[in-house]
Amino acid sequence: MHPASNIDYSKHNARRDRLTKIIMEEHTKARKKSGAKQHFVDALLTLKDQYDLSEDTIIGLLWDMITAGMDTTVITTEWAMAELVRNPRVQGKVQEEMDRVIGERIITEADFANLPYLQCVVKESLRLHPPTPLMLPHKATANVKIGGYDIPKGSNVHVNVWAIARDPQIWKDPMEYRPERFAEENIDIKGSDFRVLPFGAGRRVCPGAQLGINLVASMLGHLLHHFKWTLPEGVKPEDVDMSENPGMVTFMHTPLQAIATPRLPSQLYKHVPVDM
Repeated sequence: MHPASNIDYSKHNARRDRLTKIIMEEHTKARKKSGAKQHFVDALLTLKDQYDLSEDTIIGLLWDMITAGMDTTVITTEWAMAELVRNPRVQGKVQEEMDRVIGERIITEADFANLPYLQCVVKESLRLHPPTPLMLPHKATANVKIGGYDIPKGSNVHVNVWAIARDPQIWKDPMEYRPERFAEENIDIKGSDFRVLPFGAGRRVCPGAQLGINLVASMLGHLLHHFKWTLPEGVKPEDVDMSENPGMVTFMHTPLQAIATPRLPSQLYKHVPVDM
């Protein structure tokens, strides 16, 4: 590695630590003033002594939460939009629900509970297109036998959640993008139902699962409520490249191109409240 790269990497780490310490200090001051809140940062800080968490450990966990939720959320949203422009029926059904529930105003997080079909769209998108198709690597801490196979202690284990979610023995018409399947059956996607595991499961389940779901719901909600999305002229649904780039996370091989047509009153496109 070039020496300059080491210098840049050190500077990046120092900036990361400064930013994270500022977040920690803000929460420490707020906690002394009004008590602990029920969220990730305060949980780490209040359990620091009980679990012997060092400052470096807390910084690492906070930074994992920030970085792991960036590309994965963007990836899921782009895949979902690709499916929605290829499936006008589904897009129209989401927009009808939002027109009925929200009307001519800006969507907020409080609306999510009243938008069940939007939630189904998020779940179906995560089923067909999990952003980490092999999850993150796990290491066996003991010799175990799983499904008749011996897994030696120390083995790296990858779980192919992409294949599980497309298994015709588990899912009816698994390649069909049909959000209604999550309305017909109450299927948990946060680790308790092993048919769909975009966030993993068990003790190593993604701590930001609900945050990720809400972020995707928010982005899709804004995009679909404000605009009708269509493919460029001459492009058919089957022409959209739905292949993935290989890697730990799966971006679309060919970035999606779609045309947005406004569908709400013009004043709603001029300003978004800061506190939303």
